[in-house]
Amino acid sequence: MLKVTEEPSRYRHLEKMTIEEITANINREDQLVALAVEKALPHLNALINAVVGKLQRGGRMFYLGAGSGGRLSVLDVIEMPTTYGVPKGLLNAVLAGGTDHLIEALEEMEDDTEEGWKQLQQQQISKNDIVIGISASGTTPFVLEGLKQCRQHGIATGCIVSNPGSPIAGQADFPVEVITGPEFVTGSTRMKCGTAQKMIFDIISTTTMIQLGRVEDNRMVNVALINNKIIDRAVKMLMIKADIQDYEAAKEILIAHGSVRKALDHLSARI
Repeated sequence: MLKVTEEPSRYRHLEKMTIEEITANINREDQLVALAVEKALPHLNALINAVVGKLQRGGRMFYLGAGSGGRLSVLDVIEMPTTYGVPKGLLNAVLAGGTDHLIEALEEMEDDTEEGWKQLQQQQISKNDIVIGISASGTTPFVLEGLKQCRQHGIATGCIVSNPGSPIAGQADFPVEVITGPEFVTGSTRMKCGTAQKMIFDIISTTTMIQLGRVEDNRMVNVALINNKIIDRAVKMLMIKADIQDYEAAKEILIAHGSVRKALDHLSARI
């Protein structure tokens, strides 16, 4: 396979560049990322459709990753219960080295060929679920072997990789290849590859939550009321959607029922 992610940077002698030249060139490369994601949308749509189907039937989604991409997937998963009010465990992240060590760069753990499947088994993975492998290179042993085991056990698989024709894509029922090209600093896949991965995680989780009915119009009506900023946002949302003029009255109703959606259901039942 061709490892585009390891090809030499298009730029030479970075140490001789001015700050202005470095930032302009990095920004120029970053502009290519959205175009690469756009090319992958048909395959990404197929993956999301599979994810939505599994979750609608009571299954779960798992990201299986290592390195920068794996850590980014953990951040995406963390936000779902708060942003969309879904139960913890609906979307999950399995990280080489464990999510407890998120802030540690345990890159050596990505070579472990048994730990990925072991962690999935600890989560009681089943045919009801879907597992998405995350690997810029498309060759990470932790991810590759985990997906192999999933397929052997009849578990649906997807992947997000940045090289064409990779072994990991070969183990995915729904492969997504986002070819962002050589990095500004040769081989530093936390840059364009990481940016592409973050964009794709946002697309997967947001689209999935909308499809599951966790958004109405363009509002997070199921957002968890965890701090004053979110409560204020939710109160104003409820005031608009229920045509309530009194802020404090709307806040009282909201707090009593725990979310905008539940408050609206309560108000509708009274009519």
